[in-house]
Amino acid sequence: MTPVHRFRAFGCEVVLAGGDPVTASRTFARWDATFSRFRPDSELSRVNAAAASTVRVSPFFATALRAALDAAADTAGLVDPTLGAALEAAGYDRDFALLDEDPGPPGAAVRSRLGDVRLHGAFLHRSPGLRLDLNGVVKALAVDEVAGTLSGEGFVSAGGDLAVRGPVDVGLPRGGAVRVLQGGLATSGVVSRRWRRGGEEQHHLIDPRTGRPAESPWLQVTVSGVTCLAADIGAKAAFLLGDAGPAWLDERGMAGRFVARDGEIVLNGAWRGEVVCI
Repeated sequence: MTPVHRFRAFGCEVVLAGGDPVTASRTFARWDATFSRFRPDSELSRVNAAAASTVRVSPFFATALRAALDAAADTAGLVDPTLGAALEAAGYDRDFALLDEDPGPPGAAVRSRLGDVRLHGAFLHRSPGLRLDLNGVVKALAVDEVAGTLSGEGFVSAGGDLAVRGPVDVGLPRGGAVRVLQGGLATSGVVSRRWRRGGEEQHHLIDPRTGRPAESPWLQVTVSGVTCLAADIGAKAAFLLGDAGPAWLDERGMAGRFVARDGEIVLNGAWRGEVVCI
């Protein structure tokens, strides 16, 4: 039987099978130490605090930012790394475990500033005051990196993000399960990461078109992809697209499962045609 190891990173439980837990925990710690919005010593915090419009970033940082900018391009700006200030305005200005209900209203909406970011090698050019948030890709990138270290069959799971090598049975939101043979599976939604400001529910999935937490008919969206990153980007974009999400995934040949706010389960065509539930 393959041993299973558990540890915490990114504020969630990480589950590892078929890999070295020391290597995995160090990998996740490196990603968190570099890209946390809540650690003043992280490279992301230093970049966001820099007064200069051009800053030099590490190769590690540049690789993740390039992945985030590519995700923005692939989703027509839906998965956007320039929404750090919007998250703070919604009240997500500290580690999620420290958030509590606040009677004060959320701050003013902060829309996308994607057009104000340019990356040339190790040099990042952005407008003053722009605050990056790379959590749209970072956790999935960490999962994929650790999955790449597995010596044989196994899996890596962090929150709703999963990458596998070999068959793994995975439970689905609101019941049911699927067998994932290869690649990634990701669930994005507002079931767990939500809070209240001024009596209004807030969550972490910001619509870049409004600068506010998205108003979506979905509670959770689960997507299958060739990597965890591809699945995670697809799930976030499909959630933000609302009713258009299932067809958007079908256009890209990606299987998606949607949990509506009334509990209804909606499957897109690719899921119905390709996914076998167990």
